[in-house]
Amino acid sequence: MIATVFVAAAAVLWWALILVPWRPWRTDCVLDVQGATDHETLASVTALIPARNEAPVLGACLAALRAQAPGMHIVVVDDESSDATADIARAAGARVIAGRPLPRGWSGKVWALEQGRAEVETEYVLLVDADVALAPGVLTTLVAKARMHTLALVSIYPVPLFAGFWDRLLMPAFVYFFALLYPFRLSNSPRSRVAAASGGCVLLERAALEKIGGFGAIRGALIDDCSLAGAVKAAGYRTWIGLTHSVQGLRAYGSFAAIRAMVERTAYTQLHYSIVWLIGCTLLMLLAFCIPVLAVFHPLREVEVLGAAALTAMAASYLPTLRFYARSPLWVVLLPVIGALYLAMTWGSALRFYRSERANWKGRVYA
Repeated sequence: MIATVFVAAAAVLWWALILVPWRPWRTDCVLDVQGATDHETLASVTALIPARNEAPVLGACLAALRAQAPGMHIVVVDDESSDATADIARAAGARVIAGRPLPRGWSGKVWALEQGRAEVETEYVLLVDADVALAPGVLTTLVAKARMHTLALVSIYPVPLFAGFWDRLLMPAFVYFFALLYPFRLSNSPRSRVAAASGGCVLLERAALEKIGGFGAIRGALIDDCSLAGAVKAAGYRTWIGLTHSVQGLRAYGSFAAIRAMVERTAYTQLHYSIVWLIGCTLLMLLAFCIPVLAVFHPLREVEVLGAAALTAMAASYLPTLRFYARSPLWVVLLPVIGALYLAMTWGSALRFYRSERANWKGRVYA
């Protein structure tokens, strides 16, 4: 009886996810380059890149930006790099700002962006991570989207670089889980309080940025992209987030340890450093990913059928993400394992917090 109740709850959970009106598992919020590009529209945009020890990837990022339009405005904030980041930026024709020491209460990326904000005089600012490359025409497409739909913020999620087994196993699911946490349709609706952005590529209206008080409005945020979208949306502006094939990540994680470090840096932050939320998340993940797998091996027929129903809905929810990134549908078989790994990483993030091992990024430790 108890087994039936638990597996029935798991089946209801997965089929509810499939049937809710905002369909968080769908991949139909997409913005890709289409048709000819108009360089004239790009005079209204300044690209702003925060860069800390980004020499291996910055050159490709800047070359892709230069391909958007001749003479494009590009500002690189050299965030106290110890490598050739600044030299590479200057050689590519970007304006380079030497970042000042990090003030107390600020996260590094947000502080770098705030310093660069003083150099932006155009209608829009394009926030770009140094490890992404925009296909030709992306920026024109973003500006057209913003103007056509009166959007103050438009963001597209870069395609991860699937360079090894662990990237191929875990990174499509990272995007999948992100969309479950921040359903794109809800994020894009002005009637919803949900707001999301992907920090790799964000087009932001400068007037909206100034209205919220600049990047100081999110000064301590570790999950800075969604915090920025939330601040812009709370100020009464419209935001939009979607997937794309036209922006490519340049940095592969390459190992489980590297992906784990990335997830553990902010996973417990996502749960507001709450043990109650952590326990709730754990129970939910066990119900969603563990119970259905165990159920299909249960001797009771009704438990086995309910487990199969849960696994069917689970697979149906993940297949669109695999299809979008041209991954084999066979990866769906490993989704329960992937869920367990992400749960373990979330616990790792919490344990690091309670051991007073604060978030660490490129030599910086945050309180």
